[in-house]
Amino acid sequence: MPTPQDFFDIDIRVGTVVAAEPFARAVKPSIRLEIDFGPELGIKRSSAQLTTHYTPGSLVGRQVVAVTNIGTRNIAGFTSEVLVLGAIPAPHEVVLLDVERPVANGVRIG
Repeated sequence: MPTPQDFFDIDIRVGTVVAAEPFARAVKPSIRLEIDFGPELGIKRSSAQLTTHYTPGSLVGRQVVAVTNIGTRNIAGFTSEVLVLGAIPAPHEVVLLDVERPVANGVRIG
C-alpha cells in the first residue's frame, strides 16, 4: 500500500500553457503542449489526449496541474517531460484539473 511519503515524493506543480498544437503523429488524438513552470523548472513539454474538450487555442494561457518528476517518455518522436493531470469520466475523455484562482508558475501541489 502506498504511504503518505510515496505521495509527497511525487512533484506536482502548477504551470501555464504557453504553446499548444495538434499532434498528428500520435496514435491517439493528442495536443502537444509547452508549459511554463516558473524559474526553477522552466518550460516543459507534454503530449496530452485532450481533444474531446479542448482545442490548442483554448489551452494557451490556461494554468494546468502536472506531475513533473516522472522522467521523459517518447511519444511518436516527441519527448514528453511532464504528465498533465485530469479526470477521466469516460474512455478517451479528459477534463483538466485546475486551480481555483491564478497562482505563480511552479507552485507545488501537496
